[in-house]
Amino acid sequence: MALDKAPWKVGVVGYGRLGQSLVSHLLAQGPELGLELVFVWNRDPGRMAGSVPSSLQLQDLAALGERHPDLVVEVAHPQIIHESGAQILRHANLLVGSPSALANQTTERQLLGASHRWNHAVFVARGALWGTEDISRLDAAGGLQSLRVTMATHPDGFRLLGPLASAHITGPRTVLYEGPVRGLCPFAPRNSNTMAAAALAAPSLGFDHVIGVLVADLSLTDLHVVDVELKGPPGPSGRSFAVHTHRENPAEPGAVTGSPPATTLLRCCQLPSKPGIHLC
Repeated sequence: MALDKAPWKVGVVGYGRLGQSLVSHLLAQGPELGLELVFVWNRDPGRMAGSVPSSLQLQDLAALGERHPDLVVEVAHPQIIHESGAQILRHANLLVGSPSALANQTTERQLLGASHRWNHAVFVARGALWGTEDISRLDAAGGLQSLRVTMATHPDGFRLLGPLASAHITGPRTVLYEGPVRGLCPFAPRNSNTMAAAALAAPSLGFDHVIGVLVADLSLTDLHVVDVELKGPPGPSGRSFAVHTHRENPAEPGAVTGSPPATTLLRCCQLPSKPGIHLC
C-alpha cells in the first residue's frame, strides 16, 4: 500500500498491552500515516470500556466484515489465528502478531488456502528477529545449513503451558527447552514468536529444523535477550560461513514482549497485498 493513497482501514484484534499501544498510536497518528482505525475487538469487551470509543468497539468478531477493513491486526493470542484466521482473510488482509500459530500445520494450510481463495495477504510480524532479510536471502540461495534462536529472559516473563509450565528453575540460568521450534510453540505460544519468525524466514529448514532454545535467566529482570546463530555449508577448506547476532530488548518486568507493533504495521502497509505468507 502506498501511504499517499486512500487511508487503509485497520481493525485490531486484542486489547492487551500491545493492543492498547497500537490503538493509542492509531487514534493519535493514524490519519497522518494514512491509516484509519475502524474497530477494536477483545475477548473480554469490558477491558475496552472507557478507553476505546464505543463506536469502534466490535462485540462480535464474526461481524468484522461490516466494518470493511483492509487490514486486521491480531495482537491477542495464537488461538485467535487457529479459530478465526481463515475467516478474517475472507474480508481483509491479516497481520499475524502471534507467528507461533503457524507451527500448527493445519492452521498454516488453512491460512494459505484462504489467502489464495479470497486474494488477501497474510503478513507475519518478525518481532525481535534481527536480520530477517539476510536469513531469507541466504536460505533462498541454498547457503543456510543451520539456524538456532535462543531467547532468554526472567522466568516472570514466560507464559508456559504443559510440561514447560512445571519446569524447575535449577539455578541462575536454566535451559527450559532446546529442540525444533515446532515442538516449542504449543507450550510457549507467547514466548516463541521470534523463533517462529525465523522458521518462516528459512523455509528450507522450517519449523522442524530451526532450533529454538528457551532460557530462564534470573538476572534479566528488564530485558529479553535474543541470540541468532546461523551457519552455511562447509566450503573447500572445510570451514563454514557463520553469523551470530545478539540483541538486548528492554522490557517491563514480567512482560511477554518488549516492543509495540506500530512499526511492524507500517512496514506491512507498504508491502504489496498479494496472496501468501509474508514476513514484515
